[in-house]
Amino acid sequence: MQTGARLGTRVEEVRAVGTTGRLPVSGHGCWIERAALDDGLTVVRSHYQPARDLAEASTQSDTGPTLVITYGLSGESGFVAEDGSSLRFGAGRTTLAAFAHTRGERHFRAETSVRQLRLVLNGNALSRYLGEAAAARLASRRGIRLLGEHATTAWCRTLLHPLLSPEVATPVDRHIAALTLAAEHLRLLMPAQVPSASSLRLSAADVEKLARARDLMHTQMDRALTIPYLSATVGLNECKFKQGFRELYGTTPHQFLLDLRMRRARALLQSGCQVAQAAYAVGYRHPASFSAAFSRYFGQVPKSLNTPV
Repeated sequence: MQTGARLGTRVEEVRAVGTTGRLPVSGHGCWIERAALDDGLTVVRSHYQPARDLAEASTQSDTGPTLVITYGLSGESGFVAEDGSSLRFGAGRTTLAAFAHTRGERHFRAETSVRQLRLVLNGNALSRYLGEAAAARLASRRGIRLLGEHATTAWCRTLLHPLLSPEVATPVDRHIAALTLAAEHLRLLMPAQVPSASSLRLSAADVEKLARARDLMHTQMDRALTIPYLSATVGLNECKFKQGFRELYGTTPHQFLLDLRMRRARALLQSGCQVAQAAYAVGYRHPASFSAAFSRYFGQVPKSLNTPV
């Protein structure tokens, strides 16, 4: 969005981090609702539909970096920092960005409904969930940094439900959903795993390809992933792919993917997701097959996790 004369309304952002409640922003049906889920972990729901183009001042007052995961639900908005760098947030997109000592403006178009949900991590949460080294790297850069942007996956949309409807979800449900969503994005910021001495015969290029395969398992577990597909996608032959994966990550690709699917399925079920929905979200075409696999893995049927006691 353009700045300057096109912006008919300018407001200062209402700040109430750590509080719970709906706060009016500009008197035009716009509101922000924040709720602290943990020390340094806040969920923010917002709805903007200003009568005129709106520029909302935003200042990061925290001394350290802030990591923001934005889920666009409808409409589109933008953020422009003082140095001219900018971000855009669109419907159906997930945006991961870091802010450090940042001042700028959020921009909204007139008569356009913009709904977003944001997970905000700072202070102790970054060190606790990301690790001291990775948190220090974020702190070393000022301004805004776009760390990732992609279409919001189906399983993420499912986990947004308890955060979008807090009145029908327990605090534990909301906390589980938020941590599961955050973990998916924080994982991408973790330092790359260093191969052990036994795997030094893997070249740097091989290690990078295997890391890409690992990332595909995280982001595409709802698909029918196979060894031929993964190895061909990253550019390794099947034999080297299987041997290298085991050396680098200490397990087979099949077991690694199974662990990912079962952990994510459990989080989905604990957040209130139905068994069939969880099955499809982690790559099972038939809920019965999923239930059998889940029972073998955890020793309990999946339905027991979302049935009221």
